[in-house]
Amino acid sequence: MRYPASEKLEIIRQVEQSHLSAKQTLDLLGIPRTTFYRWYDRYLSLGEAGLEDRPSRPSRVWNRIPDKVSDEIVELALDEPELSSRELAVRFTDTQRYFVSEASVYRLLKAQDLITSPAFVVIKAADEFHEKTVRPNQLWQTDFTYFKVVGWGWFYLSTILDDYSRYVIAWRLCSTMKTSDVTATLEDALVASGCDSATVAHRPRLLSDNGSSYISGELADWMARQNMDHVRGAPRHPQTQGKIERWHQTLKNRVLLENYYLPGALEEAVASFIEHYNHHRYHESIGNLTPADVYLGRAETILQRRKDIKRKTIEHRRLLHRQNAA
Repeated sequence: MRYPASEKLEIIRQVEQSHLSAKQTLDLLGIPRTTFYRWYDRYLSLGEAGLEDRPSRPSRVWNRIPDKVSDEIVELALDEPELSSRELAVRFTDTQRYFVSEASVYRLLKAQDLITSPAFVVIKAADEFHEKTVRPNQLWQTDFTYFKVVGWGWFYLSTILDDYSRYVIAWRLCSTMKTSDVTATLEDALVASGCDSATVAHRPRLLSDNGSSYISGELADWMARQNMDHVRGAPRHPQTQGKIERWHQTLKNRVLLENYYLPGALEEAVASFIEHYNHHRYHESIGNLTPADVYLGRAETILQRRKDIKRKTIEHRRLLHRQNAA
């Protein structure tokens, strides 16, 4: 029950003038002692004005992002407009060693009118490969996608993608989609991963669709010589290779923003984006890490460092709040 300031003052007067003890008087009035002494302390400090109800909303929020940090986040967003609020939050935490959440960055950018609709439609595979991978180089996904070079015709990108980390291990820009293009890309992947020379209990398995180059006897013989298993997705069900299909979409959303008139220019653009994708682009499904972080075994160290940064940031904000409230 809320009491107006006048009734609080009357109760204080009754307790002060009563011939009974404060406890007995308060028991008769039905007022908890903790409540009364809270009123009384405010009355002694501030007079009758201290008995007025205080707003329930705090005047200061201890976890509020400082203005200086907010300005730095906005500056980063303006410098790198291609980053989403999620990527900005992770990038700022990693580079500035100061934790900010995705929600906080979104609210800040929304207030600055820096949130825009995506220029393309984002889709997700409706299903996934039924056997979850638990380490790098356990399962590789492969597929072709195509690009047109003006005046030259179609070129085909063959990619080997690590299923666990989404790391692009090897790729080739080819003029055909023959089995020899697949095996050449696989040979590059074996060298890049070290699986060609390291002694491992199990070679990586290969997951592909049912394209003619993947069901050929030539590829089956090559896989047998390499002691590698090959599994293929169900026909007319591309979601099984959802990770590499999503990779193709991500790649094309960036690379196809321009036209290419020479195969070398297209190859350079693909190489540049793969470098960015592997080493700089935060991937939400692997804990906002880069594919290289996961593939090269840096994930646990980075995640622990982020936890430490978050803990220290929160402690710092609480300390500032106490200092301002003192």
